[in-house]
Amino acid sequence: MDTRSNFHSALEELQSELLKMGSLAENSIEGAVEALSRRDEALAQRIIENDDQIDELLLEVEENCLRLIALQQPMASDLRIIGTALKIAIDLERIGDHAVDIAKIARRLAGKTQVKPLEIIPHMAVLVKEMLSESLASYTDRDIHRAASLAERDDEVDKQYSAIVDEINGLMNVDVSRNRELSQLMMSALYLERVADHTTNIGESVIYMVTGKRKDLNI
Repeated sequence: MDTRSNFHSALEELQSELLKMGSLAENSIEGAVEALSRRDEALAQRIIENDDQIDELLLEVEENCLRLIALQQPMASDLRIIGTALKIAIDLERIGDHAVDIAKIARRLAGKTQVKPLEIIPHMAVLVKEMLSESLASYTDRDIHRAASLAERDDEVDKQYSAIVDEINGLMNVDVSRNRELSQLMMSALYLERVADHTTNIGESVIYMVTGKRKDLNI
C-alpha cells in the first residue's frame, strides 16, 4: 500500500473514531435527560462513569491527528481535514461533559418529588440530539448545506430555552421553597443550549473543511 493510500486509510479511521464519539455523546445526552425526568440516580451515575469512554477517544483522535501531520506531510486541504477532525472531537468531548453536568443534577435531585412534570426539557433534548446527528451527517457527507441548516435548528433550541427560563422564573415566584430545585432545572436547560452551540460549531468546522471559508452559525 502506497503512502497516499495509507493516508486515506488513516483518515477513514479518524472519521470512524469521531462517529463513535458522536454516538456515545448522543447516548449520554439521552440518558442524562431520562435520568433527570425519572429522578433515576443509578442511570445518572452510569452516564457519569461512561464519560471516560469519550475522553479516551478524544485522546486517540488527538494522537492520530498529530501522527498524520508528523508522518504524512499533508497538503493544505489535508490539513483542513485533520484540523477539522480534532476540532469536532473537542466539541464532542464537551457535549459529553454537558451530559455529565445534567446527570449530576439528576443525581442531586434523585428521590425528590418534582415541582411539575418535565415537558420542555425533554423536547429540547430531542431537538439537540437531532442537531448532533445532523452535524455528524454533514461531516461524513461533506454537505455544507446540511451544516448551514443547523443555524435554524439552533434558533429553535434557543426559543425552547427562553420558554423554560420564563416558566421556571414564574414558578420561583409562586413557591420559593423549591427555588433550589428549579434553578437546577434551569441549569439543565442551559447545558442543553450549550450542546446545541457545540453542534453548530461542528457545522462551522464542516463548512471550513469543505470550502476553506469560515461561517458563523451562532448568530
